[in-house]
Amino acid sequence: MKIERTKNATRNIMFNGMSQMMNMLVPFIMRSIILNFLGMEYLGLGGLFRSILSILNLAELGVGSTMVFSMYKPIAEDDKDTICALMKLYRKFYRIIGLVILTIGLILTPFLPNLISGEVTADVNLYVLYFMNLGSTVLSYWLFAYKNCLLSAHQRGDIASKVTMLVHLAEYLLKILVLILFRNYYVYLVIQILSQVTSNIFVALRVDKLYPDYSPGGELSKEKVRGIATRVRDLFTSNFSYVISNSADTLVVSSFLGLTVLAIYQNYYFIISSLKTMIEVIVGACIAGIGNSLVTESAEKNYKDFKKMTILFGWLMSVAGSMLLCMYQPFMHIWMGEENMLEMGYVICFVIYFYSIGMNKLTSMFKDAAGIWKIDKWRPLTAALVNLALNLATVNWIGLYGVLLSTVISIVFIQIPWIFHNLFKAVFPHEHLWEYVRMFSGIVVIEFICCVMSWFTCSFIHLGVWPTLIINAGISFVIPNIIFFAIFGGNEMFKESVTQIKRVLLRRK
Repeated sequence: MKIERTKNATRNIMFNGMSQMMNMLVPFIMRSIILNFLGMEYLGLGGLFRSILSILNLAELGVGSTMVFSMYKPIAEDDKDTICALMKLYRKFYRIIGLVILTIGLILTPFLPNLISGEVTADVNLYVLYFMNLGSTVLSYWLFAYKNCLLSAHQRGDIASKVTMLVHLAEYLLKILVLILFRNYYVYLVIQILSQVTSNIFVALRVDKLYPDYSPGGELSKEKVRGIATRVRDLFTSNFSYVISNSADTLVVSSFLGLTVLAIYQNYYFIISSLKTMIEVIVGACIAGIGNSLVTESAEKNYKDFKKMTILFGWLMSVAGSMLLCMYQPFMHIWMGEENMLEMGYVICFVIYFYSIGMNKLTSMFKDAAGIWKIDKWRPLTAALVNLALNLATVNWIGLYGVLLSTVISIVFIQIPWIFHNLFKAVFPHEHLWEYVRMFSGIVVIEFICCVMSWFTCSFIHLGVWPTLIINAGISFVIPNIIFFAIFGGNEMFKESVTQIKRVLLRRK
């Protein structure tokens, strides 16, 4: 059967967007409270633990993406027996993954002090905090995590978003109270663990009610199990690249530059991460529909959809990039104070970093929906190793510039060109490759022009911090929209995309 792609994408974007907005705004408040009541080092410790656990999550090996991909076809064919057998297999996988993460996490314990340059604040036990964070991660796999695959494969991520939004709201309120009244970081982490457990249980109950016919049971053929194992193995390299790009940067900064520098770096990265999360909401809302389309529609139809998505992503990234460039510094001045700001050169690097990640997300979305992990496995692995090597080679030479530019180089010169080749080799008609490259390059040039024009115009604004932030926001939003509509206003694909967005926003069929 065909799933209702536009309707489900609308729901997912709306509720996932609401959930992620809360998960951006409230942690923003949390970071401010931690800074004021506990200190900068606690922010650095939190970022360090998240990065370590992200690396441990490599044990997941891409099982989640593989399980969702494997369900596209049986859902389209209404094959309940296969879906139930897949659920049983994935439940087993996740139990093993949790055990592997726990084991490796315990093995890494003696090496924790080597990941921090300088001393850790004396009023906390580094090992206790680490074990609490590790326990939260392990429980996230052991407590019904496998059931989320049904929501993702049916393009109903909005269900999980509603649950996690309510649970996280209660979690954040309790955390704020604990920090203000008691200034106790241990209780703060206990609340985090209880929130993870509660969220998993509530989502599992909703899945059971929504899909009562699906429960773990039955067996898959050895051939299907081998096929799944092969996809998991191939997807590992992609996950490895993601972890290196996001977590190794943090570990390098912590090990070479210290927790205070790491906290300042992560304050800037927090903005990028929040915007990246919103992009992932769009990707997550659309990927199941794209996977369904790749199974049921022609290659030409899917290529046309790919071009439309490219134009829409270009539009989105031009606005977001321009606003970042013009608003970053006045915002950081208000939020963290002038003494905790980086120079403008770092802002430019962060904007380039954000843009390269965003456009790479576009191509990766179609790659994951098509499940072409086997032919794509060496691309992310190569990029990850180049990124890590450049990080280590440049951090002592040019500091944070080396960390940021290493990731940009690995994405722009390795990941994006290589994934173009793979997509047009396995998914889209190969004869359209250079046509698409020209279109993509043109959009990059337009986005560069949008950023330069916005920054040039905002450079004449010299008022107080708040007026500058507000005026810069308006200028950097209007200019890229004017440029984009002036160039693409007559483009048929752009018109179709805008019309579809209007239908989504107005909930029209």
